[in-house]
Amino acid sequence: MNKTQIARLLCCVVSFALFAQTGCNSEGGDYEERRHRMVNEQIASRGISDKAVLTAMMKVPRHRFVPPDFGHLAYIDSPLPIGSGQTISQPYIVALMTQSLGLKGGGRVLEIGTGSGYQAAVLAEIADTVYTIEIIPELAERAQRLLQDLGYRNVFVRAGDGYFGWPDKAPFDGVIVTAAAPELPPRLVEQLRIGGRFVIPVGDSFQNLEVYEKRSDGLALLSTLPVRFVPMTGVIRESDRE
Repeated sequence: MNKTQIARLLCCVVSFALFAQTGCNSEGGDYEERRHRMVNEQIASRGISDKAVLTAMMKVPRHRFVPPDFGHLAYIDSPLPIGSGQTISQPYIVALMTQSLGLKGGGRVLEIGTGSGYQAAVLAEIADTVYTIEIIPELAERAQRLLQDLGYRNVFVRAGDGYFGWPDKAPFDGVIVTAAAPELPPRLVEQLRIGGRFVIPVGDSFQNLEVYEKRSDGLALLSTLPVRFVPMTGVIRESDRE
């Protein structure tokens, strides 16, 4: 091996070491580049134009909200398992649901189905306060710890059945449900202020993401889109609920 070959080999070794130290650390380098690519290629290019939403998606580290074994897949446009039979939604759907709320900055949002906490973090970049409810206690506890670790002091997590909402914090400027319900939960509609928006996947075998605006004379359907979400569980599945 001549001197030139040795120099090239040393250069490759040094470059690999620097990449290992900085390119794939949990907060920067490669993950940041992937996040920018995710926003530009998977979200903005598909019609998401709200600057606040794009900025939030660019900022929130999605790789922190997936299990370590799936970190390398965190920025592909696909849902991923997070345990307990639940998933983190694909980035485009998170962006679409957030944009559909029509938040103008500030305000109070209720989320049903905390899951990993990723959607709540994105909302927290735009809203003043986010109240989020998760029916699986283990997921609620994990999301609360992670959101606190990431500095989200404006997100409040509660373990419980989201069917009942969070009435003592109502009215909300937006309500977002991240699991498919067979129908609109009436108590959540009650807790939405006039002029606020309700974003929810509805259906069982066939689901549609429905966006409503609450008006003085009731709910107005603004848009609908075929989707696939895990089912909302709890009281909403009971035939004798009141």
